[in-house]
Amino acid sequence: MNDSASKSVVQKFYAEVWNKHDKSVIPMLLQPDFTFRGSLGPSKTGHAEFAGYVDFVHQALGAYQCDILDLVAEGHQCFARMRFSGIHRGDFLGFKPTGKKVEWVGAALFSFKDGLVADLWVLGDLHGLMHLLELNRE
Repeated sequence: MNDSASKSVVQKFYAEVWNKHDKSVIPMLLQPDFTFRGSLGPSKTGHAEFAGYVDFVHQALGAYQCDILDLVAEGHQCFARMRFSGIHRGDFLGFKPTGKKVEWVGAALFSFKDGLVADLWVLGDLHGLMHLLELNRE
């Protein structure tokens, strides 16, 4: 898989799965035994567990958006620097809904196998997000 192809998969992953909340494309982008470690919850394995995580985030954050700020690919890996945002409309990280916008930054490391994402590890600025949720509550 060339660097351009892996970048294209990452772009489609965020545009379709996250920004459009279209889980139907998950099998086209992720290996069946895909492993995921996100900042907002426990590790997930496989399409169904990951789809549940996507639903959890969208239920808590309306108009959820993932913006790729930087995207670098080399070999079987791709790195994305991200901005995540949404409207806090459901219980989220122990905070009741405020109806206010939240935004935080993070980084994601994608590993590929046979043209599909095999593993994704995301590290987000949870400290900054929790601080913002606390401020929004006041």
